[in-house]
Amino acid sequence: MKRQSKKIVLKQPEKFKSQLLNWAQQFDVFIWLDSNNYHQKYSSYDVVLAVGVHQNITCDCSKAFDKLKVFQKNINDYIFGYLGYDLKNNMEDLSSNNYDGIGFSDLYFFQPKKIFFLKKGILEVKYLSEFESEIEVDLKKIQNSKFKTQNFISQDKIKIKQRVSKNNYSKKLKNILEHIHKGDIYEVNFCQEYYAENSKINPLEVYQKLNEISTPPFATFLKIKDKFLLSASPERFVKKEENKIISQPIKGTARRLPNKKEDTIIAKKLYHDPKERAENIMIVDLVRNDLSKTATKGSVKVEELCKVYSFKQVHQLISTVVSKTETDQNPIDLVKSLFPMGSMTGAPKVSAMEIIEQQEETKRGLYSGAVGYFTPDNDFDFNVVIRSVLHNSTKLYTSFIVGGAITSQSEIENEYEECMVKAEAMKKALKY
Repeated sequence: MKRQSKKIVLKQPEKFKSQLLNWAQQFDVFIWLDSNNYHQKYSSYDVVLAVGVHQNITCDCSKAFDKLKVFQKNINDYIFGYLGYDLKNNMEDLSSNNYDGIGFSDLYFFQPKKIFFLKKGILEVKYLSEFESEIEVDLKKIQNSKFKTQNFISQDKIKIKQRVSKNNYSKKLKNILEHIHKGDIYEVNFCQEYYAENSKINPLEVYQKLNEISTPPFATFLKIKDKFLLSASPERFVKKEENKIISQPIKGTARRLPNKKEDTIIAKKLYHDPKERAENIMIVDLVRNDLSKTATKGSVKVEELCKVYSFKQVHQLISTVVSKTETDQNPIDLVKSLFPMGSMTGAPKVSAMEIIEQQEETKRGLYSGAVGYFTPDNDFDFNVVIRSVLHNSTKLYTSFIVGGAITSQSEIENEYEECMVKAEAMKKALKY
């Protein structure tokens, strides 16, 4: 089925953007991707909204990438969706037996009936031809949007619990450091969950608040029936532009300070911090190795190493690693060769994932996974699911996970404090 296109120059793009997100709430399934106009080299859009399920695929980890390859080939169109962290179990001899309060499937993709791309004040709607008659009606409804968030209550303060106590966190880090000192691993991303039971939230309100706090380049609002991802992710997993592959791992965090001079000093301190740089460089080496599996000879390069990027709440060290690939490479195979992203596992990757399963108490599920899309030209773009609130409106369960990289130079108190810094935005968004 062919996809047609309609372009419109918007007089008030920011107003339309708000109306578009509000209008999207009526759908059972949609994905909203917002770059927040954050200046970065590889941005493709300001906003993308994919709505209306024409065809979809949902499955657990068993042969998931093979099933996705068949689906993507048969559709031969845009597909939007996510890859859950536990797809790793199909790639390696691993398992996930920890508690899962949210219940996302391991993989979900859908062919949207309609896609809205907004960039520099120009709206482009790409729609399947059979829905052409609906587009003008949709645009009028969007521009007059007064939809209410159906069945959503006004956001009240909820009681958030910590899955791992500070004392237990210290014990777990001591165990991880023993593995590092024995040489089992060099680095591991260790995470802990905050959660609320019997919690009723307004997903749109929480997303808007979270996005306002952070304004990151890879913000995401994902709804699949009763399950929600409300994400203020600053991190790109992987992007493909023709035969160029781009990965941008984040490792290294420092809190923003209100005093401009002090804030500049702490950013410089982050850039030169040997421990933070070591974290980042280890993951850059891992990403280079992963990219080399599909790269043409000599094409893997580090475009940026440990560059400081500043967001509203934190400074981050971000590296940009690129490669070239043959044009006949299957896009699903390219993503699979890098998954899960090294910034959320550690090095060596498989050993780190084994230790993660031993020490963490919550199944990561969609957290540490990726949300994005494939194009008909076999390009793709995926973020890393971090700085996110997940919610199951049927189970009334709300969750967010935070973590950080543990290396031989880690100090337990500092690692715990980093988790607290990362948790602040989600707590504020949930009015905790």
